[in-house]
Amino acid sequence: MENHSKQTDAPHPGPYLPAGYAPQYPPAAFQGHAAYPMPQSGYQGPQGPYLGPQPDYPVPPGSYVGGGPSGFPVQNQPGGPGGTPWMPAPPPPLNCPPGLEYLTQIDQILVHQQIELLEVLTGFETNNKYEIKNSLGQRVYFAVEDTDCCTRNCCGASRPFTLRILDNNGREVMTLERPLRCSSCCFPCCLQEIEIQAPPGVPVGYVAQTWHPCLPKFTLQNEKKEDVLKIVGPCVVCSCCSDIDFELKSLDEESVVGKISKQWSGFVREAFTDADNFGIQFPLDLDVKMKAVMLGACFLIDFMFFESTGNEEQRSGVW
Repeated sequence: MENHSKQTDAPHPGPYLPAGYAPQYPPAAFQGHAAYPMPQSGYQGPQGPYLGPQPDYPVPPGSYVGGGPSGFPVQNQPGGPGGTPWMPAPPPPLNCPPGLEYLTQIDQILVHQQIELLEVLTGFETNNKYEIKNSLGQRVYFAVEDTDCCTRNCCGASRPFTLRILDNNGREVMTLERPLRCSSCCFPCCLQEIEIQAPPGVPVGYVAQTWHPCLPKFTLQNEKKEDVLKIVGPCVVCSCCSDIDFELKSLDEESVVGKISKQWSGFVREAFTDADNFGIQFPLDLDVKMKAVMLGACFLIDFMFFESTGNEEQRSGVW
């Protein structure tokens, strides 16, 4: 994904805190998840299957650039160096998991993976880092993989991982957990999946791979593992001078309501790095938890199809 050499933008504490970065929050805020309240007593529970956009809501065309957080000023990262501005937090709506209020204001997410120089020069797999932005270029979240060295370099792109998603205060607002699963379509009993937690420790949804002999398919589920939406990719997942679209569809696969696009980054970047760019589009009125689940689906798709640069079979999308 896009080269972001300014690693000092990462707000995460502990091992992810860059040298010279002066956080503006106390260390105690990072002990567990105490900073996040549990869901309110009036929480109404999971929604059923998404019935598609409202009658007056058009399906975004391919050139659509998305809606931004209208009415909110641009703010820079507190305590950090000048650079990418952060999206200011909107007022949290009722029944919204803490930290997901950013997603209520947007219908498009841009995901940019940072290039790791050590990985490019030596081939030694390092923890992935991502910038997550809105359509105005304001940073919404920062994502950091938390996987041990042995797992990264022995299991490669098929590795289980924990991905921690942080807000502009360095607080962990989401946790993505991918267990170890089979990477071949010949074993439909052990397909890929990822769990999305918001706040950490509280599942809000799942992404489960659906077996198909030719197409990459996934089902988006709520916290009760009830099917809500589906994602269908192309037969040949080949990133060659064009974008690759994974369409977000209704359960009957009749209506397209959004998409996850792997964006072409240029020959050099595609050939020699595994740093990718993604765009995610969804209806503005989609349940905020399902927006978070779509973000998890994007990371799962990245690892499944675009993480390895040397694996020609995976790059060619052979199933």
